Amino acid sequence: MHEYSIVQSLVDAVETSSRSQHAIVRNIEVRIGELSGVDPELLLTAFQVFREGTCCTRSTMTIERVPARWCCPRCVQEIPKGSVLRCAFCHQPAELASGDEIILQRIELEVV
Repeated sequence: MHEYSIVQSLVDAVETSSRSQHAIVRNIEVRIGELSGVDPELLLTAFQVFREGTCCTRSTMTIERVPARWCCPRCVQEIPKGSVLRCAFCHQPAELASGDEIILQRIELEVV
């Protein structure tokens, strides 16, 4: 389960941010791509277990799921989901435009 190591990295980043602000963490917003290899439900479970005893003890985690999106690198034409990963217009192989990311999008803090 690499979700636990991802949560540990997220909590470390949040602790660094909240410590400098003297704040309580209320919510962490994370963007998870469909092709990131991360199970959002397991990530939430890992967060609930790992947050105990950290600055995130009373915080929640909101996950925004990002669908995979492919496009042509030459003409920037979007390739429809389920299609052959090659541009129908210029025949270039498609490139992944989004959907593999794991991003700490936002930290909601309450300054004390």
